[in-house]
Amino acid sequence: MKQALPVSQEVVQQVAEYFSLLSEPMRLRLLHLLRDEEKCVQELVEATQTSQANVSKHLKVMWQAGILSRRSEGTSAYYRVEDEMIFELCNRVCDRLATRLEQQARNFRVLNKN
Repeated sequence: MKQALPVSQEVVQQVAEYFSLLSEPMRLRLLHLLRDEEKCVQELVEATQTSQANVSKHLKVMWQAGILSRRSEGTSAYYRVEDEMIFELCNRVCDRLATRLEQQARNFRVLNKN
């Protein structure tokens, strides 16, 4: 069995911080809304039916992490997804969850037949 190389605390911390970006449901909603095109903050506020301050807070976190890019036009700020790999990661997690749910459903059907 091959032994894993030690990983520095700094690397572990950075990986944990990256994953923590996706632990907030509002950020996942915003990413979904930005999947196909850039949107201004006001469009995102209307789509999520939450406050501008809340939307801006989450956009800022993702922008600082390099997941989103930002441009200004007049008094509006527009965001778009900069790191498309984020969707691959989300898709893999969703696929895994779907597989687990399908297995659980099969298990319940077996129990229900007994």
